[in-house]
Amino acid sequence: MKKYFLFLCLIPSFLLAQQSGVSTIPAKSSGSFTITGNISGIPDNSAINLLNPNSGAVEATGNIVGGKFIISGALTQPDFKVLSVNSQPPYINLFIDNSNITVVGSKETFETAEVKGSPSHDQFVALNKLIKPYEGLFSGASSDENEAKKVSVELEAFAQKNPSSYISPLAIYRHNQLNQDGDKLEAMFAKLDEPVRKGPIGAYLSTIIAENKKIPIGKPIADFSQADPEGKMISLSSFKGKYVLVDFWASWCGPCRQENPNVVATYNKFKDRNFTVFGVSLDKTKDKWLEAVKADNLTWLHVSDLQGWGNAVAQQYGITSIPQNFLVDPNGNVVAKNLRGPALEQKLASLIK
Repeated sequence: MKKYFLFLCLIPSFLLAQQSGVSTIPAKSSGSFTITGNISGIPDNSAINLLNPNSGAVEATGNIVGGKFIISGALTQPDFKVLSVNSQPPYINLFIDNSNITVVGSKETFETAEVKGSPSHDQFVALNKLIKPYEGLFSGASSDENEAKKVSVELEAFAQKNPSSYISPLAIYRHNQLNQDGDKLEAMFAKLDEPVRKGPIGAYLSTIIAENKKIPIGKPIADFSQADPEGKMISLSSFKGKYVLVDFWASWCGPCRQENPNVVATYNKFKDRNFTVFGVSLDKTKDKWLEAVKADNLTWLHVSDLQGWGNAVAQQYGITSIPQNFLVDPNGNVVAKNLRGPALEQKLASLIK
């Protein structure tokens, strides 16, 4: 789970003005957008809301009458938005710019409604189409190296072909998910146009680049100490001489809990072969932290200062999303980052003979 949504939305302030069932965002740029929709099967006078995906706040709204609606406003740059009825699921994901946009669908097919008229959304759809055959790679269910190389080439080509597209940073983000190459990430990012680098997804990539510089692969990892559940201080350096996975997680983090069985299986396979896991929790409540440790059968050492995202080690390492991990070798150097699914076991198998 991320500290903030992947598509870090940078929206100017606005005032909602009710006019004949339509709210508008006063123009703050040299253009505006209009979303004209026809969604059959939706009750009359239902609110159709354009939401900020970070906060869920309603940024523009209109009434549905006879399945039809209009929402208008203005953006300073193309941005990711979510369209919903009465601010409830299901949702239509939109990447819109200042253009005339149409949305056509039905109550039954709301999530897959046809969206036309936004060049940015067209590229968003094209990128999703490119990625879809490789979903297993991004979820950790697959580790096929040939597929990873193939989609990496396609993602890099997408970004190189579209340096002025606000979708290209998302292609670079996906590329980085598979390759975890900080130098490559920075090189690809530098080729984008400056407004794109400062845009909603570009801003998030900038934070990742900054994080990578804090803990580069091949370099020594900074030491830290934090308290275990009994209050005993445990330092990372106390594991020197072993391979150790420094694992940032929390009881409230769904993706972390889903990944835990993979970590447990790998730990059980390699725990007698000079490998261990060192868990750092971003919990705030001790009872919930320890309940999750027990429920997920996490039998390695755990620490936390119970400060949530304010965890001192998370701040030191620049952690802005979890789960996140660092594999450290017996000499204290980082050898890999964010190993998911079978990737952790495969990496250890290549290192521990």
